[in-house]
Amino acid sequence: MSITDTSVGSRPSVSSAAAIALPKVDPRRESSLAAWATHSWIQCKRLLMGWLRDPSTTIQTIVYPALTLVMIWIVLDESISSFSGKPAVYGTVPMITLIAAMAGAVVSALGFKTEKASGLLGRLWTMPVHRAAGLTGRLLAEAIRVLLTTLIVIAVGFCLGFRFEQGPLAALGLIGIPILFGIAFAVFITAIAAITEGPLLVQLVGLLTNLLMFFNSGFVLIEAYPTWLQSTVANQPMSCAIEAMKGLSYGGPVAEPLIDTLLWVGGVILIFGYPAIRGYRKASETSG
Repeated sequence: MSITDTSVGSRPSVSSAAAIALPKVDPRRESSLAAWATHSWIQCKRLLMGWLRDPSTTIQTIVYPALTLVMIWIVLDESISSFSGKPAVYGTVPMITLIAAMAGAVVSALGFKTEKASGLLGRLWTMPVHRAAGLTGRLLAEAIRVLLTTLIVIAVGFCLGFRFEQGPLAALGLIGIPILFGIAFAVFITAIAAITEGPLLVQLVGLLTNLLMFFNSGFVLIEAYPTWLQSTVANQPMSCAIEAMKGLSYGGPVAEPLIDTLLWVGGVILIFGYPAIRGYRKASETSG
């Protein structure tokens, strides 16, 4: 029997084995811009679908911010408005959008740690997927989540008297601020989650966000704080973003607080961007 005989009971011939050989995968396709965009969107959809199926995440994204805004309006609106001379809702709506953006990012970071511990990140890393898609898909999902939360909070705010007094372009700018703020915070918290073990540090960051909630210009005017604390409160990132959003809705200075907000956002991404990328890669390579 010749080497090319492929009758029943014989071993496959050399030519037959070559004929059924799997095609070679071109690694350049995995690292192309098209693959990056496609894979990032797939990763984004994976996270969004997981969040939609998780009741705790849905409550954190939709129910909790809306209820917090309503409770603050019921308890503090009249006293804050009489003290500041302006409707308090123009400060509380921006404040709640930013707090929701940060709180959601903390929940996402804990989910990232779960994926690392379960080995999911490692399995995704070994697949023919663009290496940057995991992180960019996560940030894209965060941006969509923040957008949804912001729109819901603004809708509730409309029922409480919030209005866009400065026109549609200013309204779009206002909606964009929480998204930028949320992306920057997501980069920060992802870096923390990727380079640390255990959830403790991420939970401490969550505690820090709660402290920032009570020391910003969303509740009362800066002048209401002790003199020694006013400068810190006025220049912390939440206050800068809140003041810019106030100006874009009710009216007032916009350029200076907006520039300060962009500087904060750019600075956080610049400082924590590389640790987030490096930490995400290391977490994926050692996952499971």
